[in-house]
Amino acid sequence: MTDTDDTVPATGTDDSLLLRTEGRAAYLTLNRPKALNALTHAMVRRIDRALTAWEHDPAVETVVLTGAGERGLCAGGDIRAIHDDARNGDGTASAAFWRDEYRLNARIAHYPKPYVAVMDGIVMGGGVGVSAHGSVRIVTERSKIAMPETGIGFVPDVGGTYLLALAPGELGTHLALTGAPVGAGDALLCGLADLYVPSEALPRLLAALAHAPVRQVLGQYAQQEPPGELAAARPWIDACYAADTVEEIIDRLLEHGGSAAKETAETLLAKSPTSLKVTLAALRRARRLGPLENVLDQEYRVSCAALTAPDLVEGIRAQVIDKDRRPRWTPPTLAEVTDADVERFFTPLGERELGLAASDTTQEVPW
Repeated sequence: MTDTDDTVPATGTDDSLLLRTEGRAAYLTLNRPKALNALTHAMVRRIDRALTAWEHDPAVETVVLTGAGERGLCAGGDIRAIHDDARNGDGTASAAFWRDEYRLNARIAHYPKPYVAVMDGIVMGGGVGVSAHGSVRIVTERSKIAMPETGIGFVPDVGGTYLLALAPGELGTHLALTGAPVGAGDALLCGLADLYVPSEALPRLLAALAHAPVRQVLGQYAQQEPPGELAAARPWIDACYAADTVEEIIDRLLEHGGSAAKETAETLLAKSPTSLKVTLAALRRARRLGPLENVLDQEYRVSCAALTAPDLVEGIRAQVIDKDRRPRWTPPTLAEVTDADVERFFTPLGERELGLAASDTTQEVPW
């Protein structure tokens, strides 16, 4: 196969995604470094088209995902666009974006060729969706992986509740509710990554994938990861987050006596009360739903419901638009968020359902 470079799409105006092939590998680079490579709808569609082309190209044996710039792989979706759509539009643009994005997440999880995601630097929200479902997930000493949605009045999506529900004990509940970032060691512990490679070795690893099988290359570059922090915190995390309600979780954290537990309670009390309750419900339900596709269907319902709730617009305003870091949540307290308020987020969408659960895409990817 001749090496190709598809850095500019047919329109010649969009370089937010760089595509190229070299040797036996195809390279996909998210290229919006000034926006920390935040995903747009156009990028999601182009990724999907590229995966289709490479799936049917026998010369492509491995797909590699990276992010441009020094700060990270991807900070998530373009939440400014979602803010504007929810505030000034009817939400259809955001719903259409999520529909394609979640379908892409499911496709990545079952891609028939090795999909190597380099989770270097910041990887949040939608960035987790295009990387942590891959068959080979590499972290470095610079990795900071998080699902920070409760801080903007939203709920972990892109299969985040599926991944975090599988984490040991209640670690996933802790990460989902607090939005706390984790480094390489904790990402490996929580099942969000597979291998640790020092960042200085990444250029050589990426070049080697063009000329040798994935397993051979990874065997040369993977190293022992640095220790994380969550393993030592498991006793209080598991005990406190095993509670049935967010209120009881916070009570247990405050009663624990340790400084880390108390600080965690204070962190939770600053998040959207509605988002906290919906997130806890989504995680607990995800544990019973089975395959990723079922959970993505649930996340789509939750995300669409969030478009008509006040906290998403307000959270993005406070954290991203005005940056005053003083969101005014509605309702403002956990006690005022009723079971009916939570249940509304899980209401079936009828003809608007994502509908992934009806498809059978399960397959193993040898690498």
